[in-house]
Amino acid sequence: MKPTLPLFTFLLLTPLAVLTAADAPKPAAPVVKKVDRPQPPTRAFDAPGAPTFIRLDGKQTLADGNYLVGPDYVAVPESKANLAVPQGKIQQFQIDSKTTQRFNPGIARNVFGTPDPKNPKTLIVDIHNIDYKRTITIYIPAQYVPGTAAPLLVTHDGPGLGQPDMNTASILDNLIAQKRIPALIMVQIANGGGDAQGHERGREYDTMSGLFAEYIQHEVLPLVEKNYGVKFTSDPDGRATMGTSSGGSAALIMAWYHPEWFRRVLTLSGTFVNQQWPFDAKIPGGAWDFHETLIPQSEPKPIRLYMAVGDRDNYNPNVMRDGMHDWVEANHRMAKVLKAKGYHYQYLFCQNSGHGVGNARGQILPGALEWLWQGYQAR
Repeated sequence: MKPTLPLFTFLLLTPLAVLTAADAPKPAAPVVKKVDRPQPPTRAFDAPGAPTFIRLDGKQTLADGNYLVGPDYVAVPESKANLAVPQGKIQQFQIDSKTTQRFNPGIARNVFGTPDPKNPKTLIVDIHNIDYKRTITIYIPAQYVPGTAAPLLVTHDGPGLGQPDMNTASILDNLIAQKRIPALIMVQIANGGGDAQGHERGREYDTMSGLFAEYIQHEVLPLVEKNYGVKFTSDPDGRATMGTSSGGSAALIMAWYHPEWFRRVLTLSGTFVNQQWPFDAKIPGGAWDFHETLIPQSEPKPIRLYMAVGDRDNYNPNVMRDGMHDWVEANHRMAKVLKAKGYHYQYLFCQNSGHGVGNARGQILPGALEWLWQGYQAR
């Protein structure tokens, strides 16, 4: 075997005439330093303009109103898997966007938009069309009786294929076994990709219309019933929607535009801000208009709404600076207009918590689901 020369020795022995400009070392690509988004400020629970809160001190309540929790959180037993209770079954399938009537094709933006100089309430966004696959995850409780019409919980930002949400399933197993909620079927619907203005998720979740509810009602739920031999109740009081961030605003948008289908809504860090795109002159503030005009100026709708937000939740995280991008202020305003109009609502302000209230979920989510289903009577 011939001895092998080290690489650096080989380079030194290579005739200079063989080396060309193409062989010369390439200059290193410039390193683009990621600019971290500024940490949102901590908002005091008793700041001017905030609702008056009642401290819960780690407990839960089924009463309506505004409540303060944190700054420390302890996950309740109902948030953890318990093999001593009946276990629900989880199934998954995918929907190809090319086979759907709505949201086909999808959209994605090329770069983040720039403020429209003619309208500070919106962005100019360059987009392109995409195809995508959406994962649908179904939780069927052990107590479900085939052929019967079950209550329904639709959740947004569902998990990907092969990545079931076992945490929420465990909460449902426990609460159903304890008869604190009905034996509901949960349908978790993944978004179409991306986030906010110009992306498919933003189009689905932030658009102030009934289109996404219609997509779910007419295209998703019939496939679930067909594929898995289940039935959903047609009673809107037995149908709930749930989501975090823009998924939360999407949940309320579904019930607002189609209360004949959905009437129970659970939101965590609901994006009740101006994030709709494209701009709609009829609803110029997007979901901000829920508390600005829509709820105050409309007759109360038969909607039961749960909200939770963190004291360090999002604050103006984009280039618009339109005064309509403070998640805490938006949720505070929601609580006040809901109370003024006589809605059934519960609002938790979570100290020491950020967007999505992730550190508080193990403590508050089981109680939130129980509150959500209060008063339900199967027909």
